[in-house]
Amino acid sequence: MKRHTPSCRCWKKGDEGAIDLCHLDEAGFAMTLPTSYSWSPVGERLTIAYEAPAGRRLNVLGAYFSHGPVAGKFVFEGWAKVPERETKGKPLAGPAARQGLPAEAVGTITGERFVAFLWKVAGRPAVADADWQRERPLWIVLDNYSVHKSEEVRAALPALQRAGVQLWYLPPYSPELSDIEPIWRSVKHHDLPQRSFELLGDLKHAVEGALAKKAAALRVACGKTDHLLPLAA
Repeated sequence: MKRHTPSCRCWKKGDEGAIDLCHLDEAGFAMTLPTSYSWSPVGERLTIAYEAPAGRRLNVLGAYFSHGPVAGKFVFEGWAKVPERETKGKPLAGPAARQGLPAEAVGTITGERFVAFLWKVAGRPAVADADWQRERPLWIVLDNYSVHKSEEVRAALPALQRAGVQLWYLPPYSPELSDIEPIWRSVKHHDLPQRSFELLGDLKHAVEGALAKKAAALRVACGKTDHLLPLAA
């Protein structure tokens, strides 16, 4: 089966006035990942390990740059969701440790975390002046997930726009228009040979390792991209 891969347009001399374009989206990873197919010796039954989620999940934010000088760059950050009954009204340190995680790695994708990720994608330093601006405009393509239009995001829009960051929302129910979707699919179905995990910490480590390898491969692939469509004379 042919895999669909994201496109990228690499920067070349003369593109100094071009924009950076990236596609942003979230992906969720369960304790047992989907099993599409496998093999076993004739006459032997194949068994696949399964771990009940029980409120456990890894949620990842990702941004893929398809155009501009850093085309092929893939940025990601994830948080593990533990069962609410273990965290409600209690410190996170205990439940996190039982899942092999530091407390700061536990939680959901909130508006505050999402805005912080937008600044990370934009490349703003941890310590920056209030009038900080990007060298080139950045257009971020994203869907209509409620967090993407949260109060925190609306409050941050003026500062983002002054910095040269513009959010572009996709039409509803059109994930095929986002270049990051093939990346998630490839990682979920092809780049995680272990399909079931007992601890969230092990799942997070495996997913982040696979995403880091994917990020490196995307940069290499983009670096080898040729301009196959010559401009008419």
